[in-house]
Amino acid sequence: MFKRSEFILAVLVTLLSGLLLMPRSFSRAAQPSTTGDSDGPGAFSSWSAPVNIDTLGSTVNSPIIDQHPAVSRKGLSLYFVSDRTPGVGGLDIWVCQRASVNDPWGPPQNLGPVVNSSNTENSPTLSPDEHLMFFVSNRPGGYGGNDIWVSRRHNRRDDFDWGPPVNLGAAINTTADEEGPTYFDDEETGSTVLYFTSNRPWGAADCNGPKVGDFDIYTSTLQDDETFGPVCLVPELSSPLRDTRTAIRRDGLEIFITSNRAGGQGLLDLWMATRGSTSEPWSTPVNLGSTVNSASNDGAPALSFDGTTIYFYSNRPGGLGGNDLQVTTRTRLP
Repeated sequence: MFKRSEFILAVLVTLLSGLLLMPRSFSRAAQPSTTGDSDGPGAFSSWSAPVNIDTLGSTVNSPIIDQHPAVSRKGLSLYFVSDRTPGVGGLDIWVCQRASVNDPWGPPQNLGPVVNSSNTENSPTLSPDEHLMFFVSNRPGGYGGNDIWVSRRHNRRDDFDWGPPVNLGAAINTTADEEGPTYFDDEETGSTVLYFTSNRPWGAADCNGPKVGDFDIYTSTLQDDETFGPVCLVPELSSPLRDTRTAIRRDGLEIFITSNRAGGQGLLDLWMATRGSTSEPWSTPVNLGSTVNSASNDGAPALSFDGTTIYFYSNRPGGLGGNDLQVTTRTRLP
């Protein structure tokens, strides 16, 4: 006959064995969710109606072009592109700062001639460690059209510590246009993936075949030698029309894209796709709907690190003129 202590031990061993043999279909990444969320407990609410960022007490937008935002990990620096003056030339990259996420954004500051040129700079995005900033430029020294460049900084808390930009090279850039970079660190596989968009007429020569439409979405994985490898088309995110700037959630299970594909609210719209794990293909993109999108252009999403805020640009009525920065939010459900 078992002693009481031996009986308890036997029960614990039985329970532990059952947990170890539990199928992987019960893992966190495989659980279904109405929003595709697997980043922590619960799901997200619906996105709120967007508001012009200046209605929140900031003075970010101008009467001309303000577009393609990027937000820092702690939400205290907001990068964007504008052709306001005084700039270095054409579209430049600017940054606003704030003391806390509850404060309004401070006045925009130009990143200066180390980063900006007399040509066009566009679509900034930060690496998760914030030591790298990728952006698009048609400055001299590229391969033709718009190329993707990268600038590095030592002090990630200094928004003006960026060094001279370096072209990503022929592995990524071509004689066509390469735009809209998004840098993703895949903690599930340990790999680093660059998402970008291009109108290259030949599609992906390395994998996944010919192009699908106008601008398509591509990926390239960082190699051991710190260069990017073969370029692959992402067919499930590409359509016969225009598919551009993306934003990916930090766990890699939710992505937002800019597209004028069929089924939208107007011109360019924000769309969302999900996947169960980073080794699976993306779902068919779903339009964020009339609450977020308008009959005007709505594009270039920038997702906050916690996944609850999207900054984007729009030329919808009610702005200051040209493209204005807008913001929409959601909450994590308990």
